[in-house]
Amino acid sequence: MSDTTRPEPTSVAEVAEGLRSVGYLPGESTALVSYLATKLGKPVLVEGPAGVGKTELAKAISSYLGRELVRLQCYEGLDEAKALYEWNYRKQLLRIQAEAAGTGWEAVQDDIFGEEFLLARPLMTAISSEQPVVLLIDEIDKTDQEFEAMLLEVLSDFQISIPELGRVSSRTHPIVLLTSNNSRELTEALKRRCLYLWLDYPELEHELEIVRLHAPDLSETVARRLVEVIGMVRDLDLKKPPSIAESIDWARALLLLGVTEIDTDTFTETMSVIVKHRTDMDVVAERVGLKLGTPADVA
Repeated sequence: MSDTTRPEPTSVAEVAEGLRSVGYLPGESTALVSYLATKLGKPVLVEGPAGVGKTELAKAISSYLGRELVRLQCYEGLDEAKALYEWNYRKQLLRIQAEAAGTGWEAVQDDIFGEEFLLARPLMTAISSEQPVVLLIDEIDKTDQEFEAMLLEVLSDFQISIPELGRVSSRTHPIVLLTSNNSRELTEALKRRCLYLWLDYPELEHELEIVRLHAPDLSETVARRLVEVIGMVRDLDLKKPPSIAESIDWARALLLLGVTEIDTDTFTETMSVIVKHRTDMDVVAERVGLKLGTPADVA
């Protein structure tokens, strides 16, 4: 647990500056919703296409506030045992075997259903933490509505009901972010409990600022050319448009290679840094690569 936990911010501007200090450049709505999350104690549902910085926002808030990040990575078929808690059956069995002969079941039952036999998973870890944490429930849209229903108690009251132990209430108040790639519609009950933030691919000047932050030695000309090309690629009908992280990777790759201009040859040679499907590469090479003969061709 971090020993450098910061006090809660007192303004939106303070949050914006704090996120920038850890390498995340928020838009106005992002800074506003992040601030409200710290003051109102409500979870934040962050939706948007893959690769726009939803997960990175949770990491940035955690780093800025000096809080531990507890992450639940969602997937199809995720159940309560992997999200909340499960009993350490092996340890329980060993405890039963160690009991003296003739010990009644009621005495054994009371003994083996204690906290020392409980395996805490991410949700319970966040709820029971003695220090405030940031809880990231990543890609919630990959789960089903039954899992969402289970989350309601956690997100409404920050508590978990364990039949054998009773109710476990939060000792501190976690900041909760749920991310979704919008692959399915989430339930209204879940949305009602959350603040909402939509993140999209950044505008050119914003992404240029991000690239310059993470690759400061890249020339201004190449950096601007890069984000212009990235924008052109994203405008195509691709299986996977390049993410912001891939823009940064491409900038670092061009810097490492000593590139001074993004022409057709350079683009073709390094295109695999930002395009990750074979069919997409053909489309991008044909639609974008041919336009890079001269700088004037890029709009």
